[in-house]
Amino acid sequence: MSHRKIVPAGSTPPFGAYSHAVVADIGTSELAFVTGQIALDDQGQLISTDSAEQAQAVFQKVQDILESAGFELTDVVKAQIFLTDVSDFEVVAPIRDKFFEEAKPASTLVEVTALVREGCKVEVEVTAVRAKR
Repeated sequence: MSHRKIVPAGSTPPFGAYSHAVVADIGTSELAFVTGQIALDDQGQLISTDSAEQAQAVFQKVQDILESAGFELTDVVKAQIFLTDVSDFEVVAPIRDKFFEEAKPASTLVEVTALVREGCKVEVEVTAVRAKR
């Protein structure tokens, strides 16, 4: 098994020993593991304090990372969504549903006390699978 690390141009620089995604070659398929994404711009600054705006930005980042690795949103099989306030589900769910309309991945949503950066309210990580090209 081999793997490659994905750090797309224009993305928030990693602030630690991680990659935005890792793609693992497992025979006839490839798996993409996308690190939890938060609403930071390419300079590492918080994009917005609004939960809906953060969710839109985070899901867009996930899509961009997947595409930079040669995957599509329809390849997503598992999504994990972390909210600092579960009542934000009402504004985050429609955004999630728009991005995953076709994929309909297995999905977990949990409330957490905090995310890694102050002010972040939404974090999303995904796993995607596709036939090797």
